[in-house]
Amino acid sequence: MTVPSSSRRAEVDRKIARLAELARESGYGGILLTTHWNVAWATAGGSNRIDVSRETGAGGLFVTVDERRYVLANAIEMPRLQNEALAGLDFQPVEFPWVDERADPGMVAARAAALAGGAVAADAVVPGTTWCEPSIARLRAHFEPEELTRLRCLGGDVGRVCGDALRRVPAGVSEAEVTREVGAALTRAGMTPLVLLAAGDSRLLHYRHPIPTEQVWHDRLMVAVCAERDGLIVALSRLLSARPPAEPFAARLSAAQGVFTSLLDASVEGASAPSLYRVADEAYAARGFAGEIAKHHQGGAIGYRSREWIAHPASSERVSPAAALAWNPSVAGTKVEDTCLVTSSGVEVITASPGWPVSTATAQGRTIRLHDPLVLDPD
Repeated sequence: MTVPSSSRRAEVDRKIARLAELARESGYGGILLTTHWNVAWATAGGSNRIDVSRETGAGGLFVTVDERRYVLANAIEMPRLQNEALAGLDFQPVEFPWVDERADPGMVAARAAALAGGAVAADAVVPGTTWCEPSIARLRAHFEPEELTRLRCLGGDVGRVCGDALRRVPAGVSEAEVTREVGAALTRAGMTPLVLLAAGDSRLLHYRHPIPTEQVWHDRLMVAVCAERDGLIVALSRLLSARPPAEPFAARLSAAQGVFTSLLDASVEGASAPSLYRVADEAYAARGFAGEIAKHHQGGAIGYRSREWIAHPASSERVSPAAALAWNPSVAGTKVEDTCLVTSSGVEVITASPGWPVSTATAQGRTIRLHDPLVLDPD
């Protein structure tokens, strides 16, 4: 944990109150949290994750309509949760044998309902509960001041670590080797890589979500990263080039940077996801790439998931006060991606890579630095 205990407790108390209010407004006796992202959010960075292949963790949190807080877990998990993940947060333990949990999938919900004396909502599909993840996601989207501080710190660390690692990458190595180096650098710095994509040369022209292969890159390389610490996630992409950008790549890069700038300019509190989609669509067309938006999503909100929501025409989501957004416009062969915060002071890019070549633009009256391709030293 990187969160001071006194600050962490105050943050958790506010989140417990928000969950209890959601339960009251929705007519439930309480809300059960089992997914690792919601446990991390509600506990300011605590973790119930054991198996990274699963969305639900080992043990759950339960908040009643009158703000009582419990941790429900089997006897395997309870000691660690109480002594480490939830230390000092006053979650009351409700422990049970692991064999009982295995025998009855509805047992945890039944325990929660008995504690609440009423119906239970949950963030996952749990027998005996009503699914309410979208409502909880809207609570997560409005960051507390402490979370904004952690996001800025995480963004700065990810930007720096990725930039430093990629500066050491020569042409003539495989995409997979590049992502192994970036992933190792992030891990050594105390972060967990959740997404590591890479494509060089011809693959960069054809694939927008390129899983790294053993193909060796020679001319141009794109690396995309989502990295996590204490539950929070930021995203970025960086481009490497063996020579200065030339046409048609330069025009494509300029267009993607223009779309990114337009999205940042429109990223204000209350902006709807459909309106932001339209901003991107029109920005592509204005730069000679009409219809490009159909070839890849443009990103959206980020936080405790790599994308909390993605901007599209049918979305009902809006930019929250104190929100985090990760936009990723792309044109074949190039992509621009960074994470930003939207606050009352304006828009702020938080994933800068110090010393990386940049272009500048203006969004919401602020100078924005856009990461250009890093041209490798031929020596």
